[in-house]
Amino acid sequence: MLELYTDRLKVRSLNRDDWSDFLSIHQDPMINQFVRRPDDIDTLKEKFEHRLSPWSYSSGDWLTLVIEELETGRFIGFTGLYCKNLDFGHAEVGYMLATEGQGKGYATESLKAVIDWAVLSFSVHKFIALCAKANVGSAKVLERNGFQLEGILRDNYKVDETWIDDCSYGLLSKDRII
Repeated sequence: MLELYTDRLKVRSLNRDDWSDFLSIHQDPMINQFVRRPDDIDTLKEKFEHRLSPWSYSSGDWLTLVIEELETGRFIGFTGLYCKNLDFGHAEVGYMLATEGQGKGYATESLKAVIDWAVLSFSVHKFIALCAKANVGSAKVLERNGFQLEGILRDNYKVDETWIDDCSYGLLSKDRII
């Protein structure tokens, strides 16, 4: 079981007891407004079960990690990464926070821990992140971690009937904030 610690947070492997939090985050329309239309419960159960499986970096699957307050054990959200391109050393990162965990620096803090761990564990050369152009909060999280905007992907995907422009961000491992 993976456990990463920051001053305020514990970032740990997903386990069966996390199902209700997983369901809650993935069904919340406000949290998912820039990501996807919330999936039905059967699809989410399948996704959850898959993410409980043993993970390896080279699998190309998402590693889903739970973010908890260190002092209280309170659930904050999820963060994680997956190997986007093993030959080039590219990893994509992401995070989703419960509404009550937003705006407190938790996403920034947990993402930094994941990035530092991935650099040391997998020799990642570059981290990649996409966020909807309208998702200003997510862009700030990336920028606080040293990511640079590398371009805008116009009409990159649809949520319901709305086309979403994505901001493509990158962070070279050598440029990460230490």
